[in-house]
Amino acid sequence: MKFFKLIPILFFLLLCSCKENKPKDGWTDTLTSGTVPVAVDEGFQPIIEEEIAVFEGLNSEVHIKPKYCSEVDAINSLLKDSVRLVVSTRRLSSKEIQSFNSRKFFPREVIMAYDGVGLITNNQNPDSLITVSQVRKILTGEITKWKEIYPNSKLGNIQIVFDNPNSSTVRFAKDSICLGKPFASKGINAKKTNLQVFDYVSKTPNAIGIIGVNWLGAKNDTTNLTFKKEVRVMAVSKDNIADGSNSYKPYQAYIALGDYPFYRAVYLLINDPRQGLSSGFANFLTSDRGQRIILKSGLVPATQPVRIVNVKDEY
Repeated sequence: MKFFKLIPILFFLLLCSCKENKPKDGWTDTLTSGTVPVAVDEGFQPIIEEEIAVFEGLNSEVHIKPKYCSEVDAINSLLKDSVRLVVSTRRLSSKEIQSFNSRKFFPREVIMAYDGVGLITNNQNPDSLITVSQVRKILTGEITKWKEIYPNSKLGNIQIVFDNPNSSTVRFAKDSICLGKPFASKGINAKKTNLQVFDYVSKTPNAIGIIGVNWLGAKNDTTNLTFKKEVRVMAVSKDNIADGSNSYKPYQAYIALGDYPFYRAVYLLINDPRQGLSSGFANFLTSDRGQRIILKSGLVPATQPVRIVNVKDEY
């Protein structure tokens, strides 16, 4: 009889115990279990989708919910604690770090890979060599016609197309190519996605698309030495005059060696004080298995060696 009287008390204690063990922040995931959202710069969608597929295949209790968006939206999600992992091409600003620190958060920044920003043109465009200076002048409006670069060109006005006004590619073009100078008021427009940029350039003879390298590789080429045939990939020179000896396409080796000028680091921004699934996925991305997937994608892995292969290309 006394035992039955104790049942309500034991049940109450059990409820209190469960309530105390529940994380105060509402996140219940662990390094290898649970469900978490991850914000990803849309430019890296192909590679992150493959990374997620392998990671979930290795861990049956894991579910990663990616949000592919602009870089601005991704970092805003981290600041609002809507996600605890972001894939981005920039580090947190001092103001953003102060915002985290004021709330007793201390985010980490880890380099996952190195990426190239490629220039693509229509297959009807016979010219594929260009200098950094010429690209800068096109973006700032100092050069507006193809004839100003190639006197024999019949293509007319140059039209630049990006993926998204808030994308990391636009920010890279402004900060690293234009060196802070404003874009031209005409001849530049933005689509919504990298796929739309790719499709637009493939149909527009006078266009130049600016796009992340991992969108360009031919899927059936595991060596990453060929690009998709629907467009042409330009070779870029740091010198004043571009020729076949000083111009480079965004192959992995040329990005790794710094010969290709338009490259950038890819960061994992992690704000996961409990070391949950967000940290577990970040650990996988920088592990040997995760880095091999990056190598296969066409990006340069941060911790894996890259094969140096001599490529005889046509310009």
